[in-house]
Amino acid sequence: MSEITVKATLEQMGDVMAFVDAALEEMGCSMRAQMQIDVAMDELFSNIAHYAYPAGGGEATVAIAFDEGTRQAVITLTDRGIPFNPLECGDPDITAAAGERKAGGLGIFLVRKTMDALEYRREGDRNILTVRKGI
Repeated sequence: MSEITVKATLEQMGDVMAFVDAALEEMGCSMRAQMQIDVAMDELFSNIAHYAYPAGGGEATVAIAFDEGTRQAVITLTDRGIPFNPLECGDPDITAAAGERKAGGLGIFLVRKTMDALEYRREGDRNILTVRKGI
């Protein structure tokens, strides 16, 4: 498993994406799976950067490993921000007209639809979100 810890800011998105993409390339990830993982990481890291630390100044750790048994990339995002379980968010009404939709929730919805599994837990003062995707 390899990991990177960065400031939880949008300015760090490039470093996070480069780290994840390099690890996926080493794993022999398909381009389709990599693009789906990239979209998921963009959404999930952006959420941490925007909402985890209302006063600013926090960090996030992104760890990635390959599960040989399931042939999945396993990516874990950890922060010490406010407690937030994205799996408790309801699905947005995608049948409503764009102008009538409630703002928010579409990104997490897309992550749920494209990843094989999402798991959230709170340990002490840490949010830990694990994403699994077959590569």
